[in-house]
Amino acid sequence: MNRSQPLDHVEHLDKGLVEELAQVARVTVREELREQTRKQRRTAVLYGASGAAALYAGGAVSVAVGLLLATGLPGWAAALITGALMAAVAYALRAAAHSSGRGPHPPHRVVGGTPPVAPPGGYGTLYPPIPKNPPHTPADRRDRSR
Repeated sequence: MNRSQPLDHVEHLDKGLVEELAQVARVTVREELREQTRKQRRTAVLYGASGAAALYAGGAVSVAVGLLLATGLPGWAAALITGALMAAVAYALRAAAHSSGRGPHPPHRVVGGTPPVAPPGGYGTLYPPIPKNPPHTPADRRDRSR
């Protein structure tokens, strides 16, 4: 029995050490996550502010182009041309975003042929299996009987 007593004491020390190490690890990870979150929050605020500034700058450029065109054209025509120019710029930027591969992926559609076996991520079957011979409806049976 004397032999088991030192082992019990060591087990108690091991449990205490493990609990203390786990607590230190939790505190360290929590502090690191707080620091990363603080940096990401600051970055997000700066991106939002730059987007707002860019929006107002675009509005100012639109007004300037419209006023420039209005010197030689009626106001409605200048506004129409400015709007068309802004729409063309927006379309070009959207096309550039899609071609860079960073934009949202278009939905996968089957217009003819065989549907894909699995979704792109490999998460199982996308569609139920398609039977070789479609089931017959009651209308098909009536047509065959004639």
